[in-house]
Amino acid sequence: MSGLGKFQWQNGYGAFSVSQSQVKRVTEYIRNQPERHKRLTFQDEFRALLRKHEIPFDERYVWD
Repeated sequence: MSGLGKFQWQNGYGAFSVSQSQVKRVTEYIRNQPERHKRLTFQDEFRALLRKHEIPFDERYVWD
């Protein structure tokens, strides 16, 4: 079975839209995630993103 056949969503996830004018910037952001995650956990990065965009969240429902 190919890798795509094994795809499934985790229990929780976040989805964000991106305007066409920001696609290059977001692509670079994603490309640099492995390096960024050496000094900042995914959880901390996700919290910062939610706060930056003033998206309310409850820790009880964000993580598995």
